[in-house]
Amino acid sequence: MIRLSFALLIASTLAGCAGLAPQSCLSGQQAMLSAELLFGRKIGDRIGISEAAFRRFVDEELTPRFPDGLTILDASGQYRDRERGRLMREPSKLVQIAISDEPANRDKLAAIAEAYKHRFHQQSVGVILKPVCASF
Repeated sequence: MIRLSFALLIASTLAGCAGLAPQSCLSGQQAMLSAELLFGRKIGDRIGISEAAFRRFVDEELTPRFPDGLTILDASGQYRDRERGRLMREPSKLVQIAISDEPANRDKLAAIAEAYKHRFHQQSVGVILKPVCASF
């Protein structure tokens, strides 16, 4: 009996989570992806990517690929440096973009990450994709 009650509790909890999936968006919303791009601003041990340099990158790489809009937030990041094996902290930029889930948009995100790594000599750019319901 306890197992049956527990199984029913789990099933009802999971059913409630399914109601939050983007497939069941509110009226006026649509299923999309929220893309978060995490850009570190250090080159080596110093801040090497100025506000002006980052703005130029946005103007040249992000805006042409996603002209409908995006949000840029100042952030403070940390990561384990694979080359030196130590914890690194640095000022960062978090860019959020709401996109349709299409291969072309995923390719654009990958191209942006590669352009940033190449231009600013970065080891990586974080790219996080989450299903969301959105309206604008």
